[in-house]
Amino acid sequence: MTPPAQPRDRLRVAVQKSGRLGDPARELLASCGLTWRESRDRLFLYGESLPVDVLLVRDDDIPGLIADGVCDLGVVGRNVLVEHGLEHEAQGRGVRLSEWRQLGWGVCRLDVAIPEDLEWTGPAQLEGLRIATSYPQTLGRWLREQGVDAQPVVLNGSVEIAPRLGQADVVCDLVSTGGTLRANQLRPVTTILESEAVIAGPDHTLEDGRQEIADLLLRRLDGAVQLKEARLLMLRTDRSLVDTVLPLLPVGHEPTVLQVDGRDEVSVQVLVHGSVSWSRLEELKRAGASNLMVLPVEGMLA
Repeated sequence: MTPPAQPRDRLRVAVQKSGRLGDPARELLASCGLTWRESRDRLFLYGESLPVDVLLVRDDDIPGLIADGVCDLGVVGRNVLVEHGLEHEAQGRGVRLSEWRQLGWGVCRLDVAIPEDLEWTGPAQLEGLRIATSYPQTLGRWLREQGVDAQPVVLNGSVEIAPRLGQADVVCDLVSTGGTLRANQLRPVTTILESEAVIAGPDHTLEDGRQEIADLLLRRLDGAVQLKEARLLMLRTDRSLVDTVLPLLPVGHEPTVLQVDGRDEVSVQVLVHGSVSWSRLEELKRAGASNLMVLPVEGMLA
């Protein structure tokens, strides 16, 4: 049994202290208006602007810290969260965790990769083979779903080199660009898990008032995630040309159309994600738009 969490009036968020998710997670939290006072060892950040503290830890430890009640939320890769959940399920212990938010960055895949000179005919080809991986539970679940009996070989690092060392026949490893696999004469052939950075938390409501703090933080996070690369496009056009101009707007939120006082014109503004190209602006101008402006968005609450 997991011991009950101690009463707290502050929210604790676990973040990777080093690695590809660490700095982006801290930048995301800072974009929500959080400021901290760092401990001497720089592993504990005491929230000053909000009662939200940050613990900097190993990414593999984050799900366990949440399950044990040491932390309330964590920024972690889905691959780590799923592996932890399957491991604890197999052992019949631990608090169930869930994804509270998907963050849309830190994107990668958990792929099965085989030597480049082998032809891929499907999952049945893995029958009886040794598969090197750092995610034995996730791999094991996929193998069972495919009805394949193969042997996971658990390695904590340098998975891609295992076939060259004779430790395994194929590998199951995280892939982002695929460069490491190519360097070891391997190629990905099937994906068993799509991963990205997520906000992980317990599968229940937080107590002691922490849920209210968490809700506030999540609202700010939602705004910050939507705000990333967001632009506000503004223009004017004759009322008679509205039906011509609106279909040319970049994909985004529902546009706002306002009557311009004293003139047969309307003002149009729309929030879009990503850049707005010069060619798009020129197309809108040819259709009758004028006073086109693309403005950065510094803050937003849905």
